Amino acid sequence: MLQPKKTKFRKQHKMVPKGKATRGHQLAFGSFGIKSLETAWLPSKQIEAARVAVTRFMKREGQIWCRIFPDKPITRKPAEVRMGKGKGNPEFWVAVVKPGTIIFEAEGVSEATAREALRLAAQKLSVTTKFIIRRDYGG
Repeated sequence: MLQPKKTKFRKQHKMVPKGKATRGHQLAFGSFGIKSLETAWLPSKQIEAARVAVTRFMKREGQIWCRIFPDKPITRKPAEVRMGKGKGNPEFWVAVVKPGTIIFEAEGVSEATAREALRLAAQKLSVTTKFIIRRDYGG
C-alpha cells in the first residue's frame, strides 16, 4: 500500500478541494493516460488495485506511471465512542484528485492495449475518468 514514509504532522484538516487541476493535468511521460473528471479522495487501496490491474493486463510490456500519491491521512474514531475527546487516529491515506488530474500514464504498447488496460484501472477507481492520447502521438 502506498503511504508516506514520514510526515511532519500525523493529522490534517479535511479541506474540500475546489476548482480544476492546474498541476498534473497534462501528459508528461507516456502517450496514453486516464484523466479524472471529478473531485475525489482516492484511497491507497484503490490506487494499488488499479496499478495491479494495468500491469497484469499489459503483461509487463511497456511502462506505466502513477501520477498521484496518497499523502493525506484520513482519521476515524472507533465504533461506539462518545463525542468529543479529540480527533481519531489515522486509518488510511488518500490522494486528493481534482477534475483534470492525470492518474495513470502508459507508454510502449499499442493504443488498443493501453485503452483496455486503463479501462480496467478506471473500474477500480471511485472517480469517473476519460482516456486521453498525447497530441503528437503518431500511432
